[in-house]
Amino acid sequence: MPDFEYTGRDSAGQQISGQLEASSQAAAMSQLQLKKIILTSLAEKTLESKGVEFSFTIKRKIALDDQVLLTRQLYALTKAGIPIIRALNGLAESSDNARLSEVLNAIATSLISGTELATAFRQFPKIFSPIFISMIHVGENTGRLDLAFQKLTAHLELERETKKRIKSATRYPIFVILAITMAMTVINVMVIPSFASVFAKLGADLPIATRILMASSEFTINYWWLILLVLGSGSFAWVRFVKTPEGLLWWDTKKLRLPLFGSLFKRIALSRFSRSFAMMLTSGVPILKALSIVAESVGNRSIGLAIEEMYRGVERGERLTSTAAATGLFTPLVLQMMAVGEETGSVDTLLNDVADFYEEEIDYELKQLADSIEPILLVFLGILVLVLALGVFLPIWDLSGAMGGK
Repeated sequence: MPDFEYTGRDSAGQQISGQLEASSQAAAMSQLQLKKIILTSLAEKTLESKGVEFSFTIKRKIALDDQVLLTRQLYALTKAGIPIIRALNGLAESSDNARLSEVLNAIATSLISGTELATAFRQFPKIFSPIFISMIHVGENTGRLDLAFQKLTAHLELERETKKRIKSATRYPIFVILAITMAMTVINVMVIPSFASVFAKLGADLPIATRILMASSEFTINYWWLILLVLGSGSFAWVRFVKTPEGLLWWDTKKLRLPLFGSLFKRIALSRFSRSFAMMLTSGVPILKALSIVAESVGNRSIGLAIEEMYRGVERGERLTSTAAATGLFTPLVLQMMAVGEETGSVDTLLNDVADFYEEEIDYELKQLADSIEPILLVFLGILVLVLALGVFLPIWDLSGAMGGK
């Protein structure tokens, strides 16, 4: 019998993962349901961990744009009454993404063998998020797959817009830092050595700024391989570190405290939480299950842990607003909107308003961020140019003064 890997939450709300042996995915799900485990992912080990994982690394990835197009097409096809297996096979044939075609064919094959649609999508947890799978499950149970795909399309489009905002916030400083790094490399390797040979012939005492520049240039030229080795190994170690649960939690916590960027990352995560949570409540997903799924999909592990605390509070019978207030993440205005939603029975509507509120703040903060970063970078560039100018021209001025004194 095949082995299956799963992640989920037990009856106490704790995140768990493991492996089990079962004759099929349906049998594996039955075993886990008997143990009162709320699944967030379930995949056959031989499919996802071996063959599919290898092909995933050597073929074009399924990007967010591909998923948006897929859900939009599935919405149109299911709304037109086309059977889902036929729709999947047709999209697999027409897709120019070999990896996506492979996945769609595998899902269609699973459906033919009697697997439920949500379970078939759940075979690929590295591609389709828990929110994606949960929405399909709801659409499958209510007989309105077209509405599920329509909501997923809107959700993924907002997710794409969120990622664009993050890129726009970090693109300018990254570009400037790279430009400064390249300029410093050229100066150290090509410019300073030519001046160093001239200064060496003079035999005069050089200013401290000049000696620092010459030492930096000499180190770069003689030990460039060591610099590359340190940068490469450091980058590799960093990537490995943030892929561990402890490293990811540490970095996600630090990101929320970064100067200039921290509040922006926090608002983006809370906007994502509010929008995703509202969508799931609107679709009829129970509040506890919705909180459990959103905690995994919010994009920040630190905030995910806070949402898990909300899960445990609601499970104990506390109000959603009081559990949200206990996390310390939400402003009084947002908490007041949540409270009104609870009192009127329209939490989903008010959460969408909360998401709109956060997105307006994100747009404003992005503009403020650009205005704040530019003078900081200009000051840094000015200091760098001043150090270079003093290092190069001070010896020349000293030499000119000495010759004039003679």
